[in-house]
Amino acid sequence: MQALLEPVELYYDKIFQELRDERESVQKKTFQKWVNSHLVRVSSRIGDLYVDLRDGKMLLKLLEVLSGERLPRPTKGKMRIHCLENVDKALQFLREQRVHLENMGSHDIVDGNPRLSLGLIWTIILRFQIQDITIEETDNQETKSAKDALLLWCQMKTAGYHNVNVRNFTTSWRDGLAFNAIIHKHRPDLIQFEKLSKSNAMYNLNNSFNVAEEKLGLTKLLDAEDIFVEHPDEKSIITYVVTYYHYFSKMKQETVQGKRIGKVVGIAMENDRMIQEYEGLTSDLLKWIESTIAALGERQFTNSLVGVQQQLAQFNSYRTVEKPPKFVEKGNLEVLLFTLQSRMRANNQKPYTPKEGKMISDINKAWERLEKSEHERELALREELIRQEKLEQLAARFNRKASMRETWLSENQRLVSQDNFGFDLAAVEAAAKKHEAIETDIFAYEERVQAVVAVSQELEAENYHDIDRINARKDNVLRLWNYLLELLRARRMRLELSLQLQQNFQEMLYILDSMEELKLRLQSDDYGKHLMGVEDLLQKHSLVEADINVLGERVKAVVQQSQRFLDQETTEGYRPCDPAIIVERVQQLEDAYAELVRLAVERRARLEESRRLWQFYWDMADEENWIKEKEQIASSAEIGHDLHTINLLLSKHKALESEMASHEPQLMAVVDVGEELVRRQHFGADRIRDRLQEILGMWDQLLKVAALRRKRLEEAVDFHQFFADADDVDIWMLDTLRLVSSEDVGRDEANVQSLLKKHKDVTDDLKNYSTTIEALHPARLSAG
Repeated sequence: MQALLEPVELYYDKIFQELRDERESVQKKTFQKWVNSHLVRVSSRIGDLYVDLRDGKMLLKLLEVLSGERLPRPTKGKMRIHCLENVDKALQFLREQRVHLENMGSHDIVDGNPRLSLGLIWTIILRFQIQDITIEETDNQETKSAKDALLLWCQMKTAGYHNVNVRNFTTSWRDGLAFNAIIHKHRPDLIQFEKLSKSNAMYNLNNSFNVAEEKLGLTKLLDAEDIFVEHPDEKSIITYVVTYYHYFSKMKQETVQGKRIGKVVGIAMENDRMIQEYEGLTSDLLKWIESTIAALGERQFTNSLVGVQQQLAQFNSYRTVEKPPKFVEKGNLEVLLFTLQSRMRANNQKPYTPKEGKMISDINKAWERLEKSEHERELALREELIRQEKLEQLAARFNRKASMRETWLSENQRLVSQDNFGFDLAAVEAAAKKHEAIETDIFAYEERVQAVVAVSQELEAENYHDIDRINARKDNVLRLWNYLLELLRARRMRLELSLQLQQNFQEMLYILDSMEELKLRLQSDDYGKHLMGVEDLLQKHSLVEADINVLGERVKAVVQQSQRFLDQETTEGYRPCDPAIIVERVQQLEDAYAELVRLAVERRARLEESRRLWQFYWDMADEENWIKEKEQIASSAEIGHDLHTINLLLSKHKALESEMASHEPQLMAVVDVGEELVRRQHFGADRIRDRLQEILGMWDQLLKVAALRRKRLEEAVDFHQFFADADDVDIWMLDTLRLVSSEDVGRDEANVQSLLKKHKDVTDDLKNYSTTIEALHPARLSAG
């Protein structure tokens, strides 16, 4: 509110300053003419009120003319101190005349201070021109009493004149009729008042001024342009009107003493009538003021710019049409009461005092409250008008923004409704990047959509009169925005489906390329040239199979993804491509994978067969080497040179035979493998068969060689054992012969008995050795 009032206050300050300057200009011109109208008596004149009074000489002359007294002679010289001295003489004279000069010094006049110079002249006018116009003593100040008396004189002289209502010394004189009425009242022969028009103010003013100057000899202190303004200067008009008063006061009064008694009764009756009229008018005016204050205090304004403008127009109509007559009534009441009291005082009656609540002060207080309510009403109306104007501007801005947003949203809806994604991965990826750019633009636009919502919320918060339409349009913008977001999300979903489909197709191509590469490796004719080569190929094939398994997982994932596309097409209705294409490509992929698996299985089978073949050959070679090694051992010609050596060799040969016996199952197992390969018609069956015969022949040969060596070793044992036994017998026989050939027959019985025992033991041993000797019979030796 403070921000709204400041421009208004600045505007009124400017107006008041302009009015003040205009008044000072009028006062200067009027006071200067008034001064010259009196200085003419001493053949003097001033050209500029502010300049020519500075030296104090003209001021002293003016006071001598007005007072009729002799003032001190002015000091000669033009220096400032001389001017100050002359002005001090004039001011001192005024103080002696009991003229109050507040805040005024001689230096102010010497310096040409406009405001104080005008104040000094006005003080002189009051003292020598207006002060003598007095009424019976009242509580008012002297100057006000004289002013009121002059106003009353004017009201009395103009009473009954059409369109003349003198209430003050300002606006009541603007149309010039009051001046003409005063002249006509005293000299009806000079003015044709009935021909004057209130609307022709300039003519009225010039007519009265010219007649007063030409016919009555009154100096034309004012110009019509000075009066015909919005706020005429009061002091200037009083200065001019007081010349009328002094002129016509000197005229002979036509009242006759004989009429006074008759007038007393009429005056009393008229006073009663005026009292009744005053009280009735006062009651009516106070009622009107109170009802108007109540009406002005209403703050329920029409909630629209047009409605507030109409209410403001009604308010202005009240101020220009309804209020002025009431203001005139108020002034007339003051004049009526003043006239009534003056009449009663003039007839030595106790002045009429209005009842409590109907005094002029009560009316003035009520009027002040009315003015306050009026001012508050005007501020409230203008504040509401400004608010409504801002709301209309805000609504217009909302409409502009909403229109722009609706157009933009509609265009982008058409844009995101298009599905020209392309038919390969590169095109779809490019479409995805373009869609991301579109999303970025659209999401960035949300702030502008929210700006529309914010404006509508502000309008709703401010209770805008057409808020339903605003909200409907806001809802439409939000509906378009949400629909655009839905379209954008749907397009993003369709684009992602297309991108996933193309990526799926691309994955199919990658898988097919990998399958072709693996297929070439699986179709190789290299199945190994030896066992290590086959093992290496099998290891490589295991890696290929691992790759095939990985491809199988990829194929499975691609097939599942493709099935999801087909299911989505069924449930959601969107087709990134013809389902037949997806089915065809999936079938192509599955066929290629099945072919790859078949080739892998076949190659592993061939490699396994190759490995069995080469393992067979490897085992055969091992067996052959083993047989050759053992055959070499069994074919050794060494049979030993003694029984111990032969027994040792025989033990080793038995170990060899035991090893051969334990090794035979291993050999037979290898043989069984070979025979199995032959039965299965292995591609190397002929060679296998030959190899089997060869190895089995070598095994039979080994058995024969081992048997022969065993026989030779056993014969060698028998041979050497015979000679060993024979040697043992020879030794025993020699020992026994030496014993029985001894000539010792004993030296005593004990010795003989010992010898007999020994002899008996030898005889027993001889009997025991007979079997051994029998075994060494040559017949047995030859038989062996």
